[in-house]
Amino acid sequence: MNPQHGPRCSAEPYAALLCNLYEAYNRKEFVHPDPLEFLYDYPDVRDREIAALVAACLAYGNVHQIIKTVSSVLKRIGQPYAFVTGSSDSAIERKVGNFQYRFTTRDELATLLRGIKRVVERYGSLGKCFVAGLRPEHDTTQPALSHFVEELARSGGGRPSTLLPLPERGSACKRLNLFLRWMARRDRVDPGGWDDVPASKLVIPVDVHIMRICSRLGLTRRKQADAATAMEITAAFKAIEPDDPVKYDFVLSR
Repeated sequence: MNPQHGPRCSAEPYAALLCNLYEAYNRKEFVHPDPLEFLYDYPDVRDREIAALVAACLAYGNVHQIIKTVSSVLKRIGQPYAFVTGSSDSAIERKVGNFQYRFTTRDELATLLRGIKRVVERYGSLGKCFVAGLRPEHDTTQPALSHFVEELARSGGGRPSTLLPLPERGSACKRLNLFLRWMARRDRVDPGGWDDVPASKLVIPVDVHIMRICSRLGLTRRKQADAATAMEITAAFKAIEPDDPVKYDFVLSR
C-alpha cells in the first residue's frame, strides 16, 4: 500500500474536517439521487443483497439514468430472493426481455441473474458465498471479492467482465467495492446486513471524482483510478479510521 517514493499518504491533517462533514451530511436526506436508495426498500437481507448487487453493477453513467434503469430492473424481478430461487433460466431471460443499458446487454444481465440464482442455491445467500472467500490473514476484502466474482461468473455461464471485474486485473472495482460498502457497513446511510464482513477490510470505491478530491488533499500521488490507487487512498484513510476506512466515502462523493 505504500507509495514507491516519499512518505505514506495520510488523511490525518483532515481528520476534524472529515468528522464534521460526516456528522453534517451522512444522512438519508442527502442520498437521492443515488442507487443506494433502493436498498431501503428491502428489510430482508436476502432481498437486499441481490438488489444491492444489481444496483451496484448498473451504477455507471448519468445518475438519473442509473436510477431509472435500476428501478426498471428491480420492478421486473419483484422480490429478488423469491425471483432468483423460483425462476428457471428461461424465465429469467423472459423477464430480462429486451433490456439494454449503455454497454450492458440483455445477455449480460441474464448472466448476472443466473449467476446470482446458482450462487444462492449453492451457498444459501450471496453473503455466505462472499464470506467463503474471506480469510483472517487477508488485509482487505479483495481476495474474497475475486472469489465472489469468479463464482458468480462461472455459475451464470459467463466470465469476469466489465459488469463483474476482477481486482487482480488492476481494476479499482469501484461498483463492487461500493456494493461491499453498502452491505458491510451499518450507519445512518449504509444499511448493512453482512455482519461477517469486517468494515476494517473494505476498500474505498474509487472513481474519477473521488480520485480528484483525494489527489487535491494529497491522499494519493497516482494518476489513474485503478486498484493500486484505491489501495493507496484506503491506506490514507486507515490512518484515521483503521476500523472503518471507507467511512467518509459517501460524504466525499456528494
